Amino acid sequence: MANIKPLGQRVLVKRLEADAISAGGIVLPDTAKEKPQEAEVLSLGTGGTDENGKDIVFSVKVGDKVLISKYGGTEVKLDGDEVLIISESDILGIVG
Repeated sequence: MANIKPLGQRVLVKRLEADAISAGGIVLPDTAKEKPQEAEVLSLGTGGTDENGKDIVFSVKVGDKVLISKYGGTEVKLDGDEVLIISESDILGIVG
């Protein structure tokens, strides 16, 4: 995959595949699936500083599985893979 370095407080993530079978056992076509909210962190941005000049530390690291807001970020296609550049504030939590 091509190398993208997000800028500022942004994070590059790849959505994890949603289940293709519903809880009732029905196979769902791609058009009926919701966008998955679980993603893997691929790359971190350059960071930033707060109003006092102190460095802002990222709460996530590369490889973390995270929950992201459903409609946040910008989708980008890289070498056939769809990835998402989101603000760190669009990350709702770390899945552990």
